[in-house]
Amino acid sequence: MTVARDLAGLSVLIVDDEADLRLALRRLLEPTGAQIAEADDGEVALRRMAERPADVVLTDLTMPRMGGVELLPRLKARWPEAAVIVLTGYGTIQSAVTCMQAGAATFLTKPCDNHEILDVVVRLGRHRLAARAPAEGERELTGADPRMRATLDLIERVAPSPVSVLIEGESGVGKELVARRIHAQSLVAGKGFHAVNAAALPDTLLEAELFGYRRGAFTGADRDKDGLFVTAGGGTVFLDEVASMSLAFQGKLLRVLQEKVVRPLGATADIAVEFRLLAATNRDLAAMIREGTFREDLYYRLRVVSIPVPPLRERAEDVLPLARRFLVEAAVACLRRGAVAPRFSDEATAALRAHRWPGNVRELLNAVQRAVIVCAGETIEPHHLGLGLGAGSGSARGRMPSIADADYESSKREVIERFQREFVQRALERTGGNVSVAAERCGMTRAALQRIMRSLAIERAEFLPAKPGAEPA
Repeated sequence: MTVARDLAGLSVLIVDDEADLRLALRRLLEPTGAQIAEADDGEVALRRMAERPADVVLTDLTMPRMGGVELLPRLKARWPEAAVIVLTGYGTIQSAVTCMQAGAATFLTKPCDNHEILDVVVRLGRHRLAARAPAEGERELTGADPRMRATLDLIERVAPSPVSVLIEGESGVGKELVARRIHAQSLVAGKGFHAVNAAALPDTLLEAELFGYRRGAFTGADRDKDGLFVTAGGGTVFLDEVASMSLAFQGKLLRVLQEKVVRPLGATADIAVEFRLLAATNRDLAAMIREGTFREDLYYRLRVVSIPVPPLRERAEDVLPLARRFLVEAAVACLRRGAVAPRFSDEATAALRAHRWPGNVRELLNAVQRAVIVCAGETIEPHHLGLGLGAGSGSARGRMPSIADADYESSKREVIERFQREFVQRALERTGGNVSVAAERCGMTRAALQRIMRSLAIERAEFLPAKPGAEPA
């Protein structure tokens, strides 16, 4: 079995109560270069993740104390970017459906085939590495759409001034990219850009990160450490998700902005600081002020200038330019040297245009990276994008409502159909469109598989390997 050895820097957590299986999985994955950790149940897995978050998690469903069904939502709530692979027996398929609804990347049925496990981990691992280390071009913003051009014009006007800027927009629209663009066009561009996500840290750690601390200030503080407000040295500090800060911490931040001094944890004197603050939020801070959960005085300190970033669904003309740029970058990051970069089919292009992009630019980037990784030929088709129902063009059914908008029966039908589509497409991809072999491997008759394919409008021809020398469709 050929083993990819290009996953250095990837961390994998194996969660299973069977020590022999954990050992087997470790030996299977270690040649990839990934760093492997183990846990024998969900509670231990959460502790391992807190110590060092994993990029990919393989978890069994049935374990003592905390099984995979309970573990998965807790993992996704705290580490949403982690790719979770569920290992399930034939008798727990319904549980696997539940896990996919809760955010699992995919599932594998026991007894698992080593080739399949390795293939899935390598594909998801490359995707995570590419997402974690974006290419240089991803730090640029695309303004093909008039609404985004207006945002870029505002950035150019405000960047040279030293005023605080509040960047407002939904999750995934690229607020940090806007902040980096402001910094790059500012008068302090050569002094460094320092980003902190306030939602990722509790108050004490956030204060230590921004204000610094002195030796002995708390358990584990074995040395003095300057905070970002000091180390910025006149550069830019970008504070993301400011709505998540407690009222107590908001008061401390307000003092820093008013007086330009910080007091490190455990210190007895203030330190003068100089920095340019950029902040971002995906929530309505004015509404939070009315609710009493955000300080009005801090709001006006942060929002000297407001830059709204429109969601991708309102920037239709940006979708294809972004997708094409991400395609080039993903091909460089995810494919082996010498591999032919795929292109979007007309149907995939139509699917990209039709999708509503609730996850905004981040969702588009993930969809393109996924497509590059799972596409075995030269053409990316709609099912490679993983956009869920309604991704294909020409479908009379349209896009079904999201889980949050539908009733129980509609939600259940959507999850089951999504499960079936994922299952069948993966089976056909593995067999190069051979329906008979795919049906046998899935444990069903050819006729039963064909019925599912017809009901989901899945065409066998989409999965046939490209003929040597043939022009892409």
